[in-house]
Amino acid sequence: MNLFWIFNARRLKHYLIMFTAALFAVGIAWAERDNLSIFTSGKSGPYATYKVDTTEKKLALTFDISWGEERTGPILDILEKKGVKKATFFLSSPWSETHPEIVKRIQKMGYEIGSHGHKHANYSSLNDEEIQTQIAKADTILKELTGTSPKLIRTPNGDFDKRVLKIADKMGYSVIQWDTDSKDWMNPGAPQIVDNVVKKAHPGDIVLLHASDTCKQTHLALPLIIDQLREKGYEFVSVSELIAGAKTNTNLVQ
Repeated sequence: MNLFWIFNARRLKHYLIMFTAALFAVGIAWAERDNLSIFTSGKSGPYATYKVDTTEKKLALTFDISWGEERTGPILDILEKKGVKKATFFLSSPWSETHPEIVKRIQKMGYEIGSHGHKHANYSSLNDEEIQTQIAKADTILKELTGTSPKLIRTPNGDFDKRVLKIADKMGYSVIQWDTDSKDWMNPGAPQIVDNVVKKAHPGDIVLLHASDTCKQTHLALPLIIDQLREKGYEFVSVSELIAGAKTNTNLVQ
């Protein structure tokens, strides 16, 4: 009899622990309900695009620029020498103001220009008004320099939350992320940067690269990236061309 009660007491304790854990999980989900949003097709609300679903061997090389003047020129030279006609550059507006001649060169070469915001800060840490101000400042500056307002934005550090998505959407922007990170910002060596891109690249991919001075090896890796992706049959397109008419792939937004 004692064994029977011990056994049932243990089973009851086990059930109580499971029940408590379940209640705890539900409580967290309820408390965070305003900060969670699931976007599966991009049809139900603002979303961030990481890649597109396609069987065509097309991908977008994207370059973020926030500071410096030594690395962008060589990268543009390589793209020109290799005959890469389409790429997307996300430019921070303070950098663009101080380097208008480079902005003009990017535009003249026919590359797509997107916004990389104004102040280099995590947008999820800002209030709604500050987020709108940062996007608007960058929009004004880039429009003055290029003649048109960007339609794409990659937020500083790729940081965003549901609020950022909603505000950007209301301001006419699509938030663009990436599915393949070259990790050139870590300066791991040109061979490693090449491997980081080529081994993971896939149809519909958006590749993250940088043309800021802090990334000292991108210009060394880029020729090999271009050559090896072409050997695999890839065509380089802009982000806008990649997503036009394609099914976007989105992630859970925390």
